[in-house]
Amino acid sequence: MNFSFIKFRKIPLAWLLLTRQPLRLIVAIAGISFAGILMFMQLGFRDGLFDTSVTIHKLLDADLVLISPRSKSSISMSGFPKRRLIQTLALEDVEKTAPVNLTYLLWRNPENLKTRSILTLGFNPSDSLLLNDGFSIKADKLKNPGRVLFDKLSRPEFGPIEDWFLSERKVETEVAGKRVLVEGLVELGPSFGADGNLITSRETYLRLFPANPKGSIEIGLVKLRSGANPILVSEILNKSLPNDVRILTKDQFIEFEKNYWKNSTAIGFIFTLGALMGFVVGCVVVYQILYSDVTDHLPEYATLLAMGYRLKSLFFVVAREGFLLALFGYLPAYFSGQILYSVVRSSTKLPIVMDANKTILIFILILVMCMGSAGIAMRKLVDADPAEIF
Repeated sequence: MNFSFIKFRKIPLAWLLLTRQPLRLIVAIAGISFAGILMFMQLGFRDGLFDTSVTIHKLLDADLVLISPRSKSSISMSGFPKRRLIQTLALEDVEKTAPVNLTYLLWRNPENLKTRSILTLGFNPSDSLLLNDGFSIKADKLKNPGRVLFDKLSRPEFGPIEDWFLSERKVETEVAGKRVLVEGLVELGPSFGADGNLITSRETYLRLFPANPKGSIEIGLVKLRSGANPILVSEILNKSLPNDVRILTKDQFIEFEKNYWKNSTAIGFIFTLGALMGFVVGCVVVYQILYSDVTDHLPEYATLLAMGYRLKSLFFVVAREGFLLALFGYLPAYFSGQILYSVVRSSTKLPIVMDANKTILIFILILVMCMGSAGIAMRKLVDADPAEIF
């Protein structure tokens, strides 16, 4: 018995069964690859959404961030008194602060004169806003009224701003119906909430948006002294300041934004559901292939049982078929996903990348999909009774 089992294991039976009908194998690989591509795209869009929603958050030069408790996300910010930010300076660990205004204003495309909402940030040019190298030099140009910095990664619907600026052409347009001059370019990137970004001084911001109270801000940036614990300082400030302001660490501010898109909108759920549907489609395809394979070769399996092979050994054959299908189906899905990710990045400028976590996750999902389907198909082997078949 042991000799027969060893001999049986040396025969690549799983491979021979899969390749016996090449067309069926091609259909199976195509189905699994389609399911894998669908999962790659859905999770890619979902992760791209979360990443782009916090692009600016990650670039803020701050250890703590003050926001209004009524704020829901960057697309729905409420104001709070600027004096709350000044009050944080009473704490020894606070080194400096920076008030920031944030809202959506209408940008006029200087080429076709069409208007489109753009996320606009207003700050004091002498303060530190972003961690970008060389940003402080660009910010100095905002001290003159009516000057703005345009995000060159904004969608093309805002106009050929980068091309005009780099060709030393004067880029002048309207924001909220008032004239502005583009004095420089920054690199931030669009998101699902904002197709483009604009940075200006608080003086210009209040001129563009006069309805905003002068003593009100949407974001307060706090820089701590070296060695200070942001979590501890945020807890102290939350207890000492009135409840009309909320103090978050920078990481908490990033999670605050992500949680809005995850839990308060249907977008995250839709993309996750799309990935789940891809998983289900793949399970159905693999199960049908393996079930048909087991059914077609039921007499052969019965013959092996009659020769003395154990049912457990035959289960391993079907399991190896499932593993091979997972491997062959994953590779085309991975390379196709790389190509599609590149197309999406160039078309939408969203940071959809094939990172290690996503690569491993999809492979595990495809492996579970194939092995699970193989496990269900194994039940048919129980019918391989030599006495009934012959």
